[in-house]
Amino acid sequence: MEDAYFLLVCDDVPHDVVLTDPGVRVMAVVQVVRRLTGLSLWRSKLLATQVPAIVLTCVPERDAAAAVAALREAGAEAEAKEQHPPDFPKL
Repeated sequence: MEDAYFLLVCDDVPHDVVLTDPGVRVMAVVQVVRRLTGLSLWRSKLLATQVPAIVLTCVPERDAAAAVAALREAGAEAEAKEQHPPDFPKL
């Protein structure tokens, strides 16, 4: 019997939140990254300064938009990218 792969179709496609530029207020962005991810202050600073960095992965569109808005409010450049479904073999 062959292995079959199925892609579940749901209402919400997962998104990634990508930080592209921390801006001039780096510590404000670090605090937002820390609040969003739950990382330590040191790791949040590393993540915020090594751009482009994926801050959140596989989150719903609403959460991704809220995270991008919080990062932009802190002075950063961020975007939410829709994840593409994996390429399964067609039967």
